[in-house]
Amino acid sequence: MINGNGHSVSGKLAPEILERAVLAFGGARREEVLIGPGVGEDAAVIKWPEGKFLVVASDPIVGADKGAGKLLVTVNSNDIASKGADPAFLISTLIFPSGTTPEEVSSLVREIHEACREAGIAVVGGHTEINDRYPHPVLCATMIGMADRVLSAAEIAPGDMVVMTKHVGIEGMCILANDRRELLMKCLSGDEADKVLRWSSLLDVLPESRILRKWANFMHDPTEGGFLGGLGEISRLSGLGIELDRDSVRIDPLTLKCSRVLCFDPLRLISSGVLVAVLPKEHLGEALYELGQAGMDFSVIGTVVAGEGNVGLETKEELWGLLSEGRPLS
Repeated sequence: MINGNGHSVSGKLAPEILERAVLAFGGARREEVLIGPGVGEDAAVIKWPEGKFLVVASDPIVGADKGAGKLLVTVNSNDIASKGADPAFLISTLIFPSGTTPEEVSSLVREIHEACREAGIAVVGGHTEINDRYPHPVLCATMIGMADRVLSAAEIAPGDMVVMTKHVGIEGMCILANDRRELLMKCLSGDEADKVLRWSSLLDVLPESRILRKWANFMHDPTEGGFLGGLGEISRLSGLGIELDRDSVRIDPLTLKCSRVLCFDPLRLISSGVLVAVLPKEHLGEALYELGQAGMDFSVIGTVVAGEGNVGLETKEELWGLLSEGRPLS
């Protein structure tokens, strides 16, 4: 915990520090929240609208350092958006290493608060503590959202079309630009590395989800294992194959340049920020028209087929090797 003198020891935060450094940041105000976070409150109470479906997801942040609070909100929001829902409520578990100051705790919590407030998400609870078992912060969140219909892999059928938005490897490249800039400077100029940093504005898939969810049979946010890992997960869930047109997969020239110099597969680099949607062929035209009207970058990259298709089920993530490159093992 952090005591009244600002010194950290293991355990929960002292109530007065908790109120000042954490509970003051509750994201957006939502009328559904009847009981929110507070010292002594064990759980939030939320009034649920009739006719809606509850959508819940939970993800940690383990590969990022700078901007980790905002990224924690985004990756969890993306999981909710991928199920056709609007993210509404967040619960976070934040464990900080020994020596963390109240100001450092509050800085990260404020980042979460600001990202949630911007997205209309209420922070309704969580857990924050100091623990000497961990050398780096451990960040995990659970997001809750509301959907009007259920998107299920069981609805995917042969002949459905597979669409991607944006370009592969967005999240992985952003993490490298934030945390391993010296690595990217082996293949990019300073201006190019700065451009990659600005891709953080592309990590949210909620805008395209709101367009596609009325037609999609299924949507997916390809994270661990990258774009190909995400397609493999769709195949595994549906029991069907995907015939992928690799030439149609969008790869930014900067990602391609880095992949050639640093020797990684961009299609297997963590790719939150891309939304993969499986759409009935009869709705493809109107879906693409609306994406275009909204100024979204997209590509039709494949077709669902009976049988295996040409996308395997292997999951391999390129980011971890890149993050450890050139660093001594500890």
